[in-house]
Amino acid sequence: MRLAITLGDPRGIGPEIVGKALADPAVRALGVTWRVYGPRGTTAPVDVDVGEWAPSADGAETERVARAGLLAGRAVEQAARDALAGVVDGLVTAPLDKAALLAGGYADPGHTELLGRLAGCPTTMMLASDRLRVVLATTHIALREVPDAVTHAALVQAAEATRAGLQRDFGIVAPRLALCALNPHGGDGGRFGDEDARVLAPAAQAGGMAGPFPADTVFVRALRGEFDAVIAPYHDVGMTAIKVASFGEAVNVTLGLPFVRTSPDHGTALDIAGQGIADPSSMIAAMTLAASLVSRRAGRVPDRSSPSP
Repeated sequence: MRLAITLGDPRGIGPEIVGKALADPAVRALGVTWRVYGPRGTTAPVDVDVGEWAPSADGAETERVARAGLLAGRAVEQAARDALAGVVDGLVTAPLDKAALLAGGYADPGHTELLGRLAGCPTTMMLASDRLRVVLATTHIALREVPDAVTHAALVQAAEATRAGLQRDFGIVAPRLALCALNPHGGDGGRFGDEDARVLAPAAQAGGMAGPFPADTVFVRALRGEFDAVIAPYHDVGMTAIKVASFGEAVNVTLGLPFVRTSPDHGTALDIAGQGIADPSSMIAAMTLAASLVSRRAGRVPDRSSPSP
């Protein structure tokens, strides 16, 4: 098994957690050949060099940010090309900084959208742990844009991608999906908005989802094992739930790609970069899950009809 790792933003903790994870006994025991994609000049070993990072070089901060975003984007591009060509079986991505990515010339809001563009297919973002799985119907957009973006088509597409991903990659034969409501109390009969009755309820029926259920109960029900995944209408309601439940253990999985892609559940942590204190736990979880998903796609792991919560 050959898996790519991208170092993410070189200003962040990506190089540190990649280096620590590669040295971890549990990762070594996976029997994977790892190919590290990123710039030379960081603390991590690099197999595929995408340019030079000189953190101590003089220059304006705006130039430094743009350079970091450019190098991070180049690494993802090359790793994705290699995955599409079969050079690697999938990829694990260390965190990148979305503002730096934009400054470096990439209009994509994040990994999920960038990889979808490179692969030429729609993608869906899921965070998964042993306790909870959350899928986003909309991803990196402003909160004021959410009501218009939460459409019937977007919700049904998220449900279809989730069902296919859970069946193929997690071996769940008949996934149980729930839809999280958009408004407090699911709109409370229209008192707090009509989107849940007008848009979400018909989409839930069309997409084979239970709900919509209010956000303050649906994740609790999923944690108790009632559902295999919850479709969240917007980023923060879903990410808050999974990170409160499983921060450091959850893994970002991109659904819809022709190759496996996973990532840690945290960001670049620029405030602690370079101090040697970054926790590699989520990176290790992402690497472990990537290896497991590749094995399942190769048919080496049996399916199951009654998954554990």
